[in-house]
Formats: sequence, structure tokens, C-alpha cells
Amino acid sequence: MSLFTLKNTLIIDAITCTGLFVFCVFATATVATLLGLPSEVVTVAGWIGLPSALLMLFVANQKVPSKGLANLIAVGNLGWVIASFAVLAMFAGQMTAIGIAVVIAQAIGVLVFAIYEAKGAAVLPRTITV
Repeated sequence: MSLFTLKNTLIIDAITCTGLFVFCVFATATVATLLGLPSEVVTVAGWIGLPSALLMLFVANQKVPSKGLANLIAVGNLGWVIASFAVLAMFAGQMTAIGIAVVIAQAIGVLVFAIYEAKGAAVLPRTITV
């Protein structure tokens, strides 16, 4: 059995989103200084993490995960990757070297999550409601 099942991937993704929420919301000034980003960007990123984590946990705990919600999560992660590179494009001049490395690394990590989530969603049955 593979470690990278849809359920496991969603749970690991939810844990990382929760960590993002905790650090970016409750240690905003420290994270903003470390990365060289405006505190508003850091705070918004953190608040995006909370509902994302809740949705991921909801889908991971469904008896038969919703194909539509799993795909939504994968597409949302792709949006996050695009937004990460937009942040780099807009703020690279003021970001620290650590900040640039962190944003690139997390974007790659989120892309990996999106790929595994999309692959997991692809094998789910389509539910039909009448």
C-alpha cells in the first residue's frame, strides 16, 4: 500500500496548512521579518490555510471522498503555487534570501500535493445525485 494515498496526502496537506495558519497568524511580525514580506501578505496567507485545512480534513474523512471536492483542493493548490510565484514577482526586491528560498520550496511542495491529490481524485467514482 502506498504512503501517498489520497487520504494520507490530504491529511499531510491539512497539517501543513494548519502550521501555516499558526505561524502566519500568531507570529506574523516574526515571519514577515524573516521572509522580508509585508505583514498583510503573511496574515492573509495564514488565514487561507485554516479553511483549506478544514476542507482537506473533511474530504479525507469521508467514507468515499468527493471527487469534486478532491479536484477543488488540487486546483486550489495550483492556485496557491501561481500566487506564490506572483508574490515572488511582486516582492522579490525586498525579500530576504531565506524568504525567497522558503516561498520557492513551499510552492514546489504544494505542487507535489496538487499532483497527488489530482491523481487520487482521478480514480474516485463520480457520484450521481438525482
